[in-house]
Amino acid sequence: MSVRRIWVKAACAAALACACVAGQAHRFHAGITDIAFNAHTGNTEVVHTYMAHDVEALLANLYQRQFDLSDADDQAVLRKYLEKQFWLADKAGKRLPLNWVGLTVDTDSVTVFQEIPATPAEKVETIHAAVLVDFLPDQVNTVNYSAGGSLRTFGFNARQSELSVH
Repeated sequence: MSVRRIWVKAACAAALACACVAGQAHRFHAGITDIAFNAHTGNTEVVHTYMAHDVEALLANLYQRQFDLSDADDQAVLRKYLEKQFWLADKAGKRLPLNWVGLTVDTDSVTVFQEIPATPAEKVETIHAAVLVDFLPDQVNTVNYSAGGSLRTFGFNARQSELSVH
């Protein structure tokens, strides 16, 4: 078999594999949240990234209409939902004040920025991460928590929406 023929077969196999992956690309529902202290601002920053299609489907299902997340009123709806489904608490069980900083949206993802003002990440004791699990039973939320010079990763789903970081 010639090198060219092997290359053509390999290219076809790769294209087929990509097509299969693309066909199944959205069978997995996931979100990622990063929590880290910013020494320059003195705030603990929280950055969430979710699949845009999942967020849009959730909002359309909850409110029976299409949403435009570039619109401030529609952002407020997402904000209310997120604040109900994601929160952080201190050792006393008191929720820490997560301020909404803003969001960015593109065709693939919705990224939400929050912060806890004048608070080091070490003050976080409990993470509650249930975003989208009420709508997508197979949703998996990964939280990367940086505090005290170490990084820990936690997994959340419909059965496990709350964990202690210690």
